[in-house]
Amino acid sequence: MTSGKTIITCAITGNLTKPEQSPYLPITPEQIATSALEAAEAGAAIAHIHVRDPATGRPSMSIDLYREVVEKIRARNKSLIINLTTGPGGRFVPSIEDPKLAGPGTTLIAPEKRVEHIELLKPDICTLDLNTMNSGSEVVINTPRNVRIMAERMTAAGVLPEIELFDSGDCHLARDLFADGTLKGPGLFSLVLGVKYGFSATPETMFYARSLLPSGAIWSGFGIGRAEFPMVAQAWLLGGHVRVGMEDNLYMSRGVLAKTNAELVAHAAGILRSLGATVAAATEARAMLGLG
Repeated sequence: MTSGKTIITCAITGNLTKPEQSPYLPITPEQIATSALEAAEAGAAIAHIHVRDPATGRPSMSIDLYREVVEKIRARNKSLIINLTTGPGGRFVPSIEDPKLAGPGTTLIAPEKRVEHIELLKPDICTLDLNTMNSGSEVVINTPRNVRIMAERMTAAGVLPEIELFDSGDCHLARDLFADGTLKGPGLFSLVLGVKYGFSATPETMFYARSLLPSGAIWSGFGIGRAEFPMVAQAWLLGGHVRVGMEDNLYMSRGVLAKTNAELVAHAAGILRSLGATVAAATEARAMLGLG
């Protein structure tokens, strides 16, 4: 169990969740920013942000969209910790005719392009995915070289990397990045459980994953889909922080869609408080993470 206060991150809209899965999924910059602000009022200290094409609802990497979301949040809330994704741009779909060539759906781009919005907008935190893994019928590729390039640029921009770990090999790569000085400790980590072909969303797996983190690491753990709320409790019991949000799960309970991210955050906060936890405010989370 955590000895201090527990930080709740809300992942607002994500990259893979489809608009047709829920009419409540935030799409436009205004909707994403408003949803983040509502989540903050419900208890989230960190808002994890992806952006989407307002016309289609599909994932986007537009710097202008990121800028608009950040500005809308900051205009109304200066304390909420903003965490921008750098995950998009790492997906490879082999061509059926020639698998060494990229087919439709490939987003793979240079690592420098994946962090361009971080260098320009300088959020408080940005994610650094370490996974190279199967993802459905596709592959996500984050080579050690590309990860190091992205990490170095994040650090140079003064942005704290949140290192996302999807399987045990990611944890070992993370330790190498700290050992060779690419990253400075103790590090901020996120254990992603429940993605197919990655860490399973079980207590045993979270316990094992936590054991692979460097000493003194600050970490959160979260589950995908129906595992979201059980992993809130499990992460706290093992000394971690938590994450919920429509990126990871669209439902309050079986068959009942969440209408807002704030609903998901409020439910997570209730779980934590029922276990005896105290939820950290954004200003407190800033102090805990060493953010200005």
